[in-house]
Amino acid sequence: MLARLRPLFLLSLLVPLPAAADGVLFTSSVTYCEPPETLLIQQFDVKYFAQNQSIFFDISAQSVASNVSLSANILVSFYGITPVNATIDLCTILAGALCPLPQYTFNGSQSISLPDSLEVSNRIPEIAFRIPDLEAYAQLTLVEVGTGKVKACVQATLSNGWSTRQPAVEWTTAALALFTLLVALWQSTRPHTIVPYRLLDLLHFFQSIATTGLLSLNYPTLYRAFTVNFAWAMGLISSSNSKVQTSIDNMRALTGGNMANASSGATVGLVDRKLSPWDANLQLPSPSFVQPPSVGAIPFLANLSLRPVSGSSLRQFEQVQTVTDDSSNVLEAGVPIYVNSIHIATANAFMTTFLTALVVAAISIVVAALLYGALRAAKHFEWGTAETRRKLKLSYLPYIRAWVLRLSLIGLAPIMIFSFNQWTLKDSWLSILLSVLSVLAISTQIFYPAHLIFRLVRRESLDALESSDEYLASHGPLYAQYRIRRFYFFCLFLVSTLVKAIVIAAGQGSGMAQVVIFVIVELVVVIAHVLVKPYDSKGGDILSTYLALVRLVCAGLLIAFVQSIGVAAIPRVVIGAVIVVIFSIAAIVLSANLFLHSGILWLWRRKDASRGPSRQAFTEASVLEKGTPLVESKTEFASHSRSPSLHSSTADDTTARHSTSASALTVGSSRDHATHI
Repeated sequence: MLARLRPLFLLSLLVPLPAAADGVLFTSSVTYCEPPETLLIQQFDVKYFAQNQSIFFDISAQSVASNVSLSANILVSFYGITPVNATIDLCTILAGALCPLPQYTFNGSQSISLPDSLEVSNRIPEIAFRIPDLEAYAQLTLVEVGTGKVKACVQATLSNGWSTRQPAVEWTTAALALFTLLVALWQSTRPHTIVPYRLLDLLHFFQSIATTGLLSLNYPTLYRAFTVNFAWAMGLISSSNSKVQTSIDNMRALTGGNMANASSGATVGLVDRKLSPWDANLQLPSPSFVQPPSVGAIPFLANLSLRPVSGSSLRQFEQVQTVTDDSSNVLEAGVPIYVNSIHIATANAFMTTFLTALVVAAISIVVAALLYGALRAAKHFEWGTAETRRKLKLSYLPYIRAWVLRLSLIGLAPIMIFSFNQWTLKDSWLSILLSVLSVLAISTQIFYPAHLIFRLVRRESLDALESSDEYLASHGPLYAQYRIRRFYFFCLFLVSTLVKAIVIAAGQGSGMAQVVIFVIVELVVVIAHVLVKPYDSKGGDILSTYLALVRLVCAGLLIAFVQSIGVAAIPRVVIGAVIVVIFSIAAIVLSANLFLHSGILWLWRRKDASRGPSRQAFTEASVLEKGTPLVESKTEFASHSRSPSLHSSTADDTTARHSTSASALTVGSSRDHATHI
């Protein structure tokens, strides 16, 4: 077994992990696996410390049945392996004190050292304390002697404190996106801008990682936890005690919603038992009867606080949920497990994204109002020259339209995915109504500009896309990063996003179909990049093709998670770790590329240029570096050529195309001859 787990240990060193204590196992969730008849549990916390082979427990339970003789089956599953599966006759221990089982309330909290005779250290491999998102659980089943009827069944998942889901990753990626947004807001007012499009690349890549966690697959918990790091990019922001989620629950209850709310506890306890970490579909060995330990081997039994059961105390034991194949609270693979992992109910997913979009829209309106107020103040106090104020006024609306389009492109995938998913749930008419309005709104913001672009080309020519300052400034986020003859390439992104949204929502429960369609979509995207080569520069084509290949490879590896294929637990975890590494490397590459185009190098070169060549020489060098001819008048640029691809600073297919507008700077587009200021 250790030889099979060794690759997992090596891969676990490659993923971000917290500074968890070494050699500790503890319960992360507790659920009933059968409706309780004999044993009621309020609290069940156990920690095992490998260093000194000690155990800490905090247990609060009640035995409520009378005149019942039981045997106890103890099963421990570790990635589908069962190192422990034994049955003990309770009538043979403690001199028969537990036969029949007395009606008592058990309260115990103590740290004890386990005797060497139990050989616990030999039963738990060292790798169990290092693998992130450990897939292990312990099950206690109490069976009535003679009848064989199950009187109680309790399952507790085990954790070692290591996980690929890290707040540091969430905050770092969110901070990177915020930094990119701020730089993009600044650079989009200048010519030759790259970062505004890199913002789209970055967020779409984060969304693609999160999207791979929404399929109906039997993910290893390691990979599912990793994808949750990017839930914020889908507008899914919540916590276990979120007042927003409570408000959404109340709204749904008042508008016909009848689905369950999210649990404040660990979601893993409610996962379908056929999925990780339970893998109940695996064939488990038959239990064997073992020699019951002596009283000295289990000293904590002597330290339990026992008191008779009272009728009023039974109401306290309602925290542990019952999860069986027929339970309504079972979380199926796909969207339910994903969103509940961040304490968002399945029926609340759309409303959470919708409210996040409203917050972003409100912030955008405030920023737009502040910019407009600045323009009014400049006019009132006569700041700058009259010509500058006129140019700023003319460029204001195109700048706002361009950013509305960019934000719509960012919100397209989350809105479509969770709106379509909301329609399949048939829960809360208000949520459905808002989802319909959201789809119509974001479709209008994206597909209407796309329609205008194609109409302009059809009525006039391709050159009209560059000569029309209005189209370039307002609608440039759709097509300005491509070669003029490949302006239509943005349609590939729109179509692939819509297909994925439909597959995620309509294909819940059909993991194989979802993966196959995802692979086909990503394969088409890769082939299109290779054949069409849409970007102005080789660097742009290389980076975009690389990201497309990453998505294709990772989508192909997801086939191993299809439940019907039945890949064993350990190989699935290894494949999940490989996907994590692939996505992580791609994120680092994209972040490095973003850093190079954020203006840091420009500031460094400017510092060097001030020591050597003249500032004019540096300006010419920086423009020519982008592959763009320099056209300059005595006081300002009279016209500008088309900017290079936003994926590289080296252009190979750029020619000078001049606009008819005499102006200095561009806003809202990467092409320099958009509406100017």
